[in-house]
Amino acid sequence: MTSISFDDAVAAIRQANSEDPRLVPVAGSNIPMELAHADALAGWVHRLVSDPSEALLLAAHGQHIRRWQHPRSEFPEGRTGYLRWRTTLYRFHAGECDRLLKEAGVPDETRTRVSQLVSKQCPPGDAEAQALEDGLCLVFLETQFASLAARLADARTVDVVRKTWRKMSPAGRDAALALQLSPIERDLIERALAPA
Repeated sequence: MTSISFDDAVAAIRQANSEDPRLVPVAGSNIPMELAHADALAGWVHRLVSDPSEALLLAAHGQHIRRWQHPRSEFPEGRTGYLRWRTTLYRFHAGECDRLLKEAGVPDETRTRVSQLVSKQCPPGDAEAQALEDGLCLVFLETQFASLAARLADARTVDVVRKTWRKMSPAGRDAALALQLSPIERDLIERALAPA
């Protein structure tokens, strides 16, 4: 892929994510939430992978593209509703990404790989898919863990941390343990990692 098509694709995805009406504070400014999360995820990919492919970086930028258009509240409560929401999002994100990548002139092979990564259709053991998953878990721990812990009972939060931890590679777990977290968050992680 030429760097022009890569740069154009990243710019198009960033533009789409900048339309998110939900704002989050980042370094003293309010930033559209999906733009902030995509930037954080791409940053983690760069830290976790020494020479990330353009497909992996595009997937990081587009992982949750326009997610606000399909809020969880539009789906039934419970596990079945959650799984339907998640499956809908995988297809939606992959489709939105692919459309923008095609418009930017990204080659078919790269577009196919991005779709695999975004829709979580990679085979087990795929190193790029694992790096993306590690990055997603790290962004969650950095940006959403505190609010989740404030909303849920401790036992439920510990369960969420256990499930998150199982998704991560050893490198991702090491990065998670190095995060600057509050004492409450650290305690919840320690409880999640304690032998049952």
